[in-house]
Amino acid sequence: MSEPVVDAHVHVWDLARRPQRWIDPVTMSEIARDHPVGELEAELRSAHVTGSVLVQVLNDPGETDDFLWAGRSPVVDGVVGWVDLLDPGVGEALDALGAHPSGTPLVGVRHQALAEADPAAWLARAGAGPGLSALEERGLACDLILRPEHLDVARDVLGAHPGTTFVLDHAGKAPVLSGWGSADADHWAARVARLARLPHVLVKLSGLTTMGDLARWEVADLRPWVEHLLELFGADRVLFGSDWPVSRRAGDYARTLEAARALVAGLSPGERAAVMGETARRAYRLETPR
Repeated sequence: MSEPVVDAHVHVWDLARRPQRWIDPVTMSEIARDHPVGELEAELRSAHVTGSVLVQVLNDPGETDDFLWAGRSPVVDGVVGWVDLLDPGVGEALDALGAHPSGTPLVGVRHQALAEADPAAWLARAGAGPGLSALEERGLACDLILRPEHLDVARDVLGAHPGTTFVLDHAGKAPVLSGWGSADADHWAARVARLARLPHVLVKLSGLTTMGDLARWEVADLRPWVEHLLELFGADRVLFGSDWPVSRRAGDYARTLEAARALVAGLSPGERAAVMGETARRAYRLETPR
């Protein structure tokens, strides 16, 4: 019997209510429509996935409010939302979200740094501001969406906040399409290795299929990247996330989950359980009663 799964990275959206301007209707036609929480429920239940973490898409407090209401769904265990981490009032904003009338737990915060003109500069400002300490004080994780060229700055910023749990989404945008052994891969691997030396930094096996060849990727294309991350971080700091519905660009939910299971099949039962759910439960404190 397969281990219980917590999908640590899913999204929902209503395009009329919250336009997703990053979605190109031609090149991203598979996801250029509404993806409501009811569809997420159906996907997860069909795959026998026991829970999920609903993760921020827009730097918009309205979206976080929407997500917390959507989090009443039985398949959502918590929300990684958005607040302005540079705002002096960030603590009060977090407390308000923590007392949201939906009852859905806010388990972390993410900022779309890649929407900034200079993501590394934004991260440096966040490191010097009140936000990361406010997260630590409240036991909230900080998800990071960064590219390989930002990881050196991330190492310095995150190293100054050892009490905050950081989760690197999408494996730091691993350049899967370039191929393992390429110059791009070597650049990524070295910077991820430096970041992995920080014990309070975790990494998600999310978004890997859409960073490869959308039509022709195979599990073998992803394996060296995942093996590198498992060697560096260990299973207790690696989380599975599907990145649904973005992952639909490279295949259906069942195929994404099947690939993840194949990639961890060689681990011990305890290690597989960690990657496929227990690490997420610990990182986001999902065991806290609702």
